[in-house]
Amino acid sequence: MPVKSFSVNLKDKIKPFNKIIKVDSDKSLSIRSFLIGSICQNISTTNNILESEDVKSTIAVCRKLGVKIEKVKPQSYKIYGKGLGSLHAKKNSTLNCSNSGTLARLIVGILSTTPDIEVNIKGDHSLSKRSMKKLIELMSEFGTSFVPKNKFHFPLKIISTEMPIGINYNAGVSAQLKSAVILAGLNSYGDTEITEEIRSRDHTENLLSSNTQAIKIKSRKKKLIKIHGKKYLKPIHVNIPGDVSSSSFFAALTLLNQNSSLKIKNVGLNPTRTGFYEILKKQKAKVRFTNIKKENNEIRGDIVIKSSKLKSIKTPSSLYPRTTDEYPILFVIAALTKGTSVFKNVGDLVNKEANRITEMQKVLRQVGVKSVSSKKEFKIFGKGMFDASNKKITVPNLGDHRIAMATFILAILTNAQARIKNFETVFTSSPSFLRIIKSLGAKFEIQK
Repeated sequence: MPVKSFSVNLKDKIKPFNKIIKVDSDKSLSIRSFLIGSICQNISTTNNILESEDVKSTIAVCRKLGVKIEKVKPQSYKIYGKGLGSLHAKKNSTLNCSNSGTLARLIVGILSTTPDIEVNIKGDHSLSKRSMKKLIELMSEFGTSFVPKNKFHFPLKIISTEMPIGINYNAGVSAQLKSAVILAGLNSYGDTEITEEIRSRDHTENLLSSNTQAIKIKSRKKKLIKIHGKKYLKPIHVNIPGDVSSSSFFAALTLLNQNSSLKIKNVGLNPTRTGFYEILKKQKAKVRFTNIKKENNEIRGDIVIKSSKLKSIKTPSSLYPRTTDEYPILFVIAALTKGTSVFKNVGDLVNKEANRITEMQKVLRQVGVKSVSSKKEFKIFGKGMFDASNKKITVPNLGDHRIAMATFILAILTNAQARIKNFETVFTSSPSFLRIIKSLGAKFEIQK
């Protein structure tokens, strides 16, 4: 059932706080655990699942492909895996990926090499604006067809290949494309080889890591992933940590809010996801990880943050794959930090739920912060902390949860009057955002 649309109105500055919180569970791992569990043999289990809109869409798609998914208790599920090549749907039926680019790209990867698949894939208004050209080109190498030809946006029809052959792929910065190739390769004949020079998030590899007969990884200067196709996949058993991307908004709020401190418990600290915190440390932020442990091949721990006097930052392009989702809130931090901050090679942000550079420029302009963007870099001329009680921010319906949350943080730190339309889009990744931010003392009005 779709979430009803609502806006959030803000006009009060947040006061200092000293709190301990838990953030919502990791979205990337939640989506992947259902998709991978569906193509494993026997029963997979997953606990502490994020029950957000994107994950609900994933469950609905898996069920439509014949997978039995049983909810055992809140946030805990059994996935009755059908095995490789066994997913099936009625010819010309439609799979709705709603707002989730992760679901869309990964399910296309799985279905591309699954026999007798001829289905339509669609998404919401935001997802339908995102180019799938690279995904289509990669899956076409396996032999998959897409209709209509030379169309690169959803809705599209996917017609799977009957004789998939493994491919060689030099991965770029997109973990979703890499994952799609891995998942397509699992049901292909021969080997699929992926060479990765710049590390991107590796949740898919980690979830499959116990299946050494199907996936082998060599990590040297370049990472080599070799997929041996048509192998039996053992079930997975996953306990999902908190989402490090969701944690970034509360971390930014704490750093910039005087006399504040925060502990965020049990957060996923996968090194391919912690670029945000690496950047903060370069800015002299008081941030540390504690209680670190490893579970399901994923590192997790607590994050301790204290308000800090930050330096402006020049981010290297190498950190982009490890920081992809956090750039909107980094732009807010840059705006409220004195000096010029430079973000290198962030051009791929134009292909997110919204054009995150253009739209964040609009937000910052409304509170008087200047910025300049080019193909190679994005510069923000930070003012330091300032009072914006005489400024108004309006965010239209962009369908972008990260821009909505980043603007919320900007407004409550600067006392700006803000109206963020269609705030329900935040529920795609962080359904507890408003509850948590209220517990920290933020005041807001919901307008339906």
